[in-house]
Amino acid sequence: MRGLLRCGIWAGPAFTAVFLAEGAMREDYRPLRHPVSSLALGPRGRIQAVNFVVTGSAFLAGAVGLRLAADRAPGGRAGPALVAAAGAGLIAAAAFPTDPVRGYPPGTPDVLTSPSCVGIAHNLAAVPVFLGLPAAALGYGWGSWRSGERSGFTACCAATAVAMPVTMALAGAGFSQSARLAPYGGLLQRASIITGFGWLTAVSARALKRTTDAARQPR
Repeated sequence: MRGLLRCGIWAGPAFTAVFLAEGAMREDYRPLRHPVSSLALGPRGRIQAVNFVVTGSAFLAGAVGLRLAADRAPGGRAGPALVAAAGAGLIAAAAFPTDPVRGYPPGTPDVLTSPSCVGIAHNLAAVPVFLGLPAAALGYGWGSWRSGERSGFTACCAATAVAMPVTMALAGAGFSQSARLAPYGGLLQRASIITGFGWLTAVSARALKRTTDAARQPR
């Protein structure tokens, strides 16, 4: 169980480190403007595709750990299931790359006249990530509140449930050429990802600590 929970802890930081490094090294790629998924396009696209698959697998492992630790980290059955759905969505995002966005890769238009079937599948794969994680956070926050906890973790869950979908909605508007948000679509999407994936790190670390403490107690 503890090994599975560690997968949940490190999934977000590892994913973030890779896309930040890749975004900094790509010529013509602008992290403030372009989505993370665009890193799966072009000659180095396999790196981000592997990043999606490895992170998605870590999400699935973390979800199993959270389910096994359900008695120490109340989130009901829905919480771990939603985390697992997000993991499956990340793996699917590797199988179905995004369409070019905001002129990346170079030579593509800022906005496509019509999305491809693969691009539509990619957008559908993102739904359990950007809606599933906030819903899971809401469930864990409610479980924590009902158990009598009035802690920073409860506030973290509530903040994640609100901030992640809001920042992603703003990012979507930027990618769709909203005049004010277009220059910051990538930044807003990164804020959404870091918020949600950081929450998974927090809930997994909390469950791991409680599991470890319980194992140390004399029987």
